[in-house]
Amino acid sequence: MEKKKYNISVEATLEVIGGKWKCVILCHLTHGKKRTSELKRLMPNITQKMLTQQLRELEDDGIINRIIYQQIPPKVEYELSEYGESLQSILDALCNWGERHITKVYGDKTLMLEDSILNK
Repeated sequence: MEKKKYNISVEATLEVIGGKWKCVILCHLTHGKKRTSELKRLMPNITQKMLTQQLRELEDDGIINRIIYQQIPPKVEYELSEYGESLQSILDALCNWGERHITKVYGDKTLMLEDSILNK
């Protein structure tokens, strides 16, 4: 890994989980293993190319595990790694802040959030 100096440690965090989709993927994986097709269904606005790219980057950073089952047809699942599970408190804090923000800006959060296990 290339040596790099950060101005502030949050840069290192954002380098790993920053962007539009990585935290969303991680939040879904906090509820258990998911296949690529399940993640795509849960995030209909992400392209297949972007989902694949984000999963590879999270795997390369050791945040998620890719589990390959030796069967026909092939089956692949993704899960949080032990290291990835250490992000749970950060993800919870982001979700809680997002709910407060939605309520502040829009009022009733139930009108603005999709009906999803993540929004219970």
